[in-house]
Amino acid sequence: MGLGAYVAVSAALFALGLIAILSRRNVIYILMGIEMILNAANINFVAFNRFGSMQLDGQMFAVFTIILAAAEAAVALAIVLNVFYLFDSVKPGEADLLRE
Repeated sequence: MGLGAYVAVSAALFALGLIAILSRRNVIYILMGIEMILNAANINFVAFNRFGSMQLDGQMFAVFTIILAAAEAAVALAIVLNVFYLFDSVKPGEADLLRE
């Protein structure tokens, strides 16, 4: 398999993540779309590193992105649970009131 196959899989994953973000009205699905976009970036990092310089730069960026995605998922899940507790819904359009 060449670099083109990895880039094609990454582009498909990015497109699916973007479609999930734009079409869904549920915060959980939006977060899943963000995770898919971050995984597409990881595939690109590792693939370009594999077919490029053969140093560990791509893997280090991928590990950093995985750590960032884990932290983002934990914080976002806490926010979603708090919004569900306050508004009884996880739809982003229904949580539009400001609290005093």
